[in-house]
Amino acid sequence: MPVVVVHGRRSGPRLFVTAAVHGDEILGVEIIRRLLRMSLLRHLRGTLVAVPIVNVYGFLTHSRYLPDRRDLNRSFPGSPSGSLAARLAYVFTREILDRCTHGVDLHTAAAHRQNLPYLRAEMSDSETARLSRSFGAPVVLNTPLLDGSLRQAALARGIPMLVYEASEPHRFDEMAIRIGVRGILNTMRTLGMVDKVGAHRAQTRPMFARSSQWVRASESGILRTAVQLGAHVRKRDVLGIIGDPVDDHEVDVLAPVTGVVIGRTGLPLVNGGDALFNIATFGKPRRAAAAIAAVHDQLDPQVADSPSGEPPIK
Repeated sequence: MPVVVVHGRRSGPRLFVTAAVHGDEILGVEIIRRLLRMSLLRHLRGTLVAVPIVNVYGFLTHSRYLPDRRDLNRSFPGSPSGSLAARLAYVFTREILDRCTHGVDLHTAAAHRQNLPYLRAEMSDSETARLSRSFGAPVVLNTPLLDGSLRQAALARGIPMLVYEASEPHRFDEMAIRIGVRGILNTMRTLGMVDKVGAHRAQTRPMFARSSQWVRASESGILRTAVQLGAHVRKRDVLGIIGDPVDDHEVDVLAPVTGVVIGRTGLPLVNGGDALFNIATFGKPRRAAAAIAAVHDQLDPQVADSPSGEPPIK
């Protein structure tokens, strides 16, 4: 497991940043690469612990899982004598997690799905809530802790941690990368690890979702999507149409609530029961959609420089 430790000359928080806990979620690998090349780390206060590829086994085989088919993000804090997943989780917990004070874990959607850039955070923890407000993701989703997740293990140790979700596995997405890099820099500035000089003043505040739910296919067929990620939808709006490939039979996929689309399937071929669209609900969904658009405008590769100064990935 590759680990890069950057020690500042002055004391301060110890922040870990991780990617590829799921081996096929490579977006965070590029985010960490750009972060480690930034000149402001020369004046770091505290310690940055960067782990760009946690699940090396899955990364090399283009797989979400470990060779034992277990999900590493359901195996924390692990065990020194358990399965391969448990042993890897144990090593990470002992050598990384137990040495840090804060954390950011970088993820994408699961296979054949796409996520709008957003944060998962435990908003009942005051420090986590403070960091989520400064990160700069357009949406923050207060989600329950999953048994065996890295986030659960961190919070059990009193370590505030953010989970950044964006884009899809096996792919790079320039906008999602830029939001991630800027978010980690904002987190480090909030923790006092780097100077606030030159910090980008966000024009919008993140929108906090009340909840989210997946809309599932009522039957099998070919899906034609009608909404994009970040779209504001009203209850009973048409999200897509499932049709038969050889006759005129079609059925509309309707929004069950008013909200914003934060995730969707990337596959046109669907079976009954498949998760198709993830809709987050807000007190003011139109404002949430506007905040999402504003963040994209701020970091548009066509008009704005990258926070890390890197040329955009085309």
